Amino acid sequence: MENIVNGKLFKNVMQSLNHAAELINCDPNVLVRLQHPRRSMVFSVPVRMDDGTVKVFPGYRVQYSATLGPFKGGIRYHQDVNLSEVAGLAALMTFKTSLLNLPLGGAKGGVRVNPGELSRNEKQSLTRRFTTELGPFIGPHEDIPAPDMGTDPQTMAWMMDTYSQQKGFAQPGVVTGKPVDIGGSLGRNSSTGHGVVYVAEKSCEVMSMDFTKSTMAVQGFGNVGQHACDLAHQKGCKVVAVSDVSGGIHSGEGLDIPALLEYVKENKVVKGFPGADPITNEELLELAVDVLAPCALDGVINEKNMENVKAKIIVEGANGPTTMEAGNFLSEKGVMIVPDILANGGGVIVSYFEWVQDVQNYYWDAEAVEHNMQKTITKAFNKVHKFASEEKVDTRSAAMAVSIQHLEKAMLLRGLYPR
Repeated sequence: MENIVNGKLFKNVMQSLNHAAELINCDPNVLVRLQHPRRSMVFSVPVRMDDGTVKVFPGYRVQYSATLGPFKGGIRYHQDVNLSEVAGLAALMTFKTSLLNLPLGGAKGGVRVNPGELSRNEKQSLTRRFTTELGPFIGPHEDIPAPDMGTDPQTMAWMMDTYSQQKGFAQPGVVTGKPVDIGGSLGRNSSTGHGVVYVAEKSCEVMSMDFTKSTMAVQGFGNVGQHACDLAHQKGCKVVAVSDVSGGIHSGEGLDIPALLEYVKENKVVKGFPGADPITNEELLELAVDVLAPCALDGVINEKNMENVKAKIIVEGANGPTTMEAGNFLSEKGVMIVPDILANGGGVIVSYFEWVQDVQNYYWDAEAVEHNMQKTITKAFNKVHKFASEEKVDTRSAAMAVSIQHLEKAMLLRGLYPR
């Protein structure tokens, strides 16, 4: 347990949980259960590399809560993955599905590996062995993984096939985020980024701002950041800065997002995009913009730079990008922070839709997926804003409080087994 509770992300999530529990006077017996994951697993994942040697990578899966439904959460491949980080992310997923009123629990998994150093064959071998280790603990009605950092639809296709081979017949509902040809949902790739924009629109509305006349900076130009920038640009918002691992670019006149997307498709990074000035990732976070969307790593807005953040609204496209202390400081300054459990909820909403489609063997068109995702995330935003207004608390606290209220009711109704 020590390895779980000592991580920064997990501590940050627990701070948010405890603060929200105070706001709603949460039952102490419920709170103590929410402070601990239901099940934590560590696996050895041996892989035969292309040179014939065998390497063993540590793999993790934390199943945090199944109070509302099957466990649900992504799989990430990254060289810094550890048990505490996975537990923190699993807790966040638990609170996210509760807030969004989805009949799902929360989980997360990962392998400590640099996916950029693996060949396609090595990555497939790693995925299939990890899935085999996970096999007894996942399933369409037990635990449904999805892609995360370092994984993608192809990874999910390998996971689905491996699990299906073990069961003897196709099991498309075991994972979400799959290619459409094998049971994936239309609109899944763009869902998280589009959800960020829908939440940014609603945030501007309650702050008496016009999103179509606003400026926006996005840290992280991966899948989430790219789709967020694309939709924001289509809606008339001026995206003035973006960044990735190569650094950032800035243009006060607004970036040509369609041209940038083509540039990144060809060059892989934003660095060197013509007509824009280079800036650092750190400088992007301190720009005077209406909306700042950190869509990369956790903890990037912290005690060191919080006094320099000038954005009016922060929409957390990444998981845990703002520390508790920085969030409190900025909220007191009047900055509206839309937390990750709401802001990046578009992905898990459409993952839920994909799972429903797989179980029913009935598939929706892209317009239905997008409409229902916007409807679901907007409903959750309105509920959070109502709580924040009535209780005179910040949006971050309100989102966690609404989530905990839902979980508390469900846990008290179900009771504790055995008594």
